[in-house]
Amino acid sequence: MENLFDLPQLLETLGDHWVLAAGGAAIGLVFGFSAQRSKFCARAAVIEGCEGEWSDRFAVWMLAFAVAILATQALVLSELLKPQGSRHLGSPGSISGAVIGGLMFGIGMIMTRGCASRLLILSANGNLRALLSGLVFAVTVQATISGLLAPLRQWINALWMVEGGVQRNLLSGMPDGFGLLIGVLLVTVALWGFKRSAQYKTAWPVGGVVVGLAIAIGWGFTQLVAGASFEPIAIQSLSFSSPSAEWLMRALSTETAPKFGFDAGLLPGVFAGSLLASLLFGEFKFEGFQTENKLGHYLTGAVLMGFGAVSAGGCTVGAGMTGGVIFSNTAWLTLASIILGAALSYKLLKSIDSPT
Repeated sequence: MENLFDLPQLLETLGDHWVLAAGGAAIGLVFGFSAQRSKFCARAAVIEGCEGEWSDRFAVWMLAFAVAILATQALVLSELLKPQGSRHLGSPGSISGAVIGGLMFGIGMIMTRGCASRLLILSANGNLRALLSGLVFAVTVQATISGLLAPLRQWINALWMVEGGVQRNLLSGMPDGFGLLIGVLLVTVALWGFKRSAQYKTAWPVGGVVVGLAIAIGWGFTQLVAGASFEPIAIQSLSFSSPSAEWLMRALSTETAPKFGFDAGLLPGVFAGSLLASLLFGEFKFEGFQTENKLGHYLTGAVLMGFGAVSAGGCTVGAGMTGGVIFSNTAWLTLASIILGAALSYKLLKSIDSPT
């Protein structure tokens, strides 16, 4: 039985980075398929809250987040995951970046009609608006990491820094199992949301559960590889901002592109999973901009999301969920700021009769 999956031998034969890429692609495939079927969307969840509905989309997102917390914290308690060395906890973080970047991302998410992961999922369904917005998002991410926007991002992040370690861990000093308790409470909230809806489809809660499990599996998989490898391997899970920029650079020049790893496999996997779901259920169709005069509206939102994601340390999934499930203080602050920015901008745009 042990010979069926000899990870050290696999790493030696294929190389660490190709194994990570393959794992990222497999996890991404599951995430993309499930997110497409469940209509997983942070923007839609926020809008439901703003309208006082707290129904389907809110419940799907909350259930995914809750399941991700439960599964990830179960890994931590069983000592199968040691997230202290991840960038979300082990490295210095920026409070100012989390707040300002999160607010910008939330505003951009409303203007662009989707967060980073949602744009990728919609692109795979034939949505050309999402595809163009996603490309602008990737360009902005790269410019914010090491291009023209990098000095501004560095200035914002330096305003209020926090050291890595216990200072970034919200569970420091809490009893064992406290994270699980938070997950159970959020599951209850999600079930309350589904109860309010009389027309949700079974695929939605099922998909939400699988999306949440994909976050935890990403953490567990990279921890497993890191434990079996002789090379330093980053322990991580799903993220969509930096990987978008990586693929942009890879498409433009293979010589300067970073080598393959978990992130490199993730994005194609998510795209393939969403594409497969849309084809199987007859939902693939090419769509353009519904109103041409909204082009600037969408692309401005993509720029705000790109800059905000890098400043905040990730998007709704990369920071909010992936960092949130290990209770990074900056991740939770980013998530709260994204929700606040999205809610305020939605209310403002609605008040001036600007369709979003």
